[in-house]
Amino acid sequence: MRISTASVIIAIAALSLGAPAFAQAQGAQPKAQAQTPSDQSTVIRSIQVVNIKDLKPEVRSKVENLAAQTSEDDLRSLRSSIDATPAAASALKAKGLSSAQVVAINVADGVLTLFAKTA
Repeated sequence: MRISTASVIIAIAALSLGAPAFAQAQGAQPKAQAQTPSDQSTVIRSIQVVNIKDLKPEVRSKVENLAAQTSEDDLRSLRSSIDATPAAASALKAKGLSSAQVVAINVADGVLTLFAKTA
């Protein structure tokens, strides 16, 4: 799983503006593309929060590698977008987390997944 921060930011920005977006996290070339509202795969139907320490070791390693390659500016922008998106911020708060702990996201099949890293 590899996603670019630009794709992540596009997905969150689109979510906060109410426009559909789809970010794929597969393959060597990350993609972000706008879809039409009639394409149900682009609609965010749910948000899940995953603590990376709960992931399988091979998946956790990939998420940690992605986080290590992401600049602080990109993370700051991503976290700001999350804070500006009430549903995403609420999902984190329900788990006792904040956007400061989010290191990556993925949007697939209508599910926004926020990957958080705790101490």
